[in-house]
Amino acid sequence: MEVPEPDDPEAALAAVVALRRLANQLERAAVAHALRDGWTWAQIGQALGVSAQAAHKKLAPKKGA
Repeated sequence: MEVPEPDDPEAALAAVVALRRLANQLERAAVAHALRDGWTWAQIGQALGVSAQAAHKKLAPKKGA
């Protein structure tokens, strides 16, 4: 996919930040749903293209949270 060069770098970078935040929120919500549905960390990692350990380290619910 070709991405056009932005006319306004400041606006483009702000959009990147917003998209990253949205992607992180979506990822956490999807993982929470998968865990509620009984998915293993291996399944979650495979779906995300990472190891089970990497998925768990990044996305496991924090204790006490």
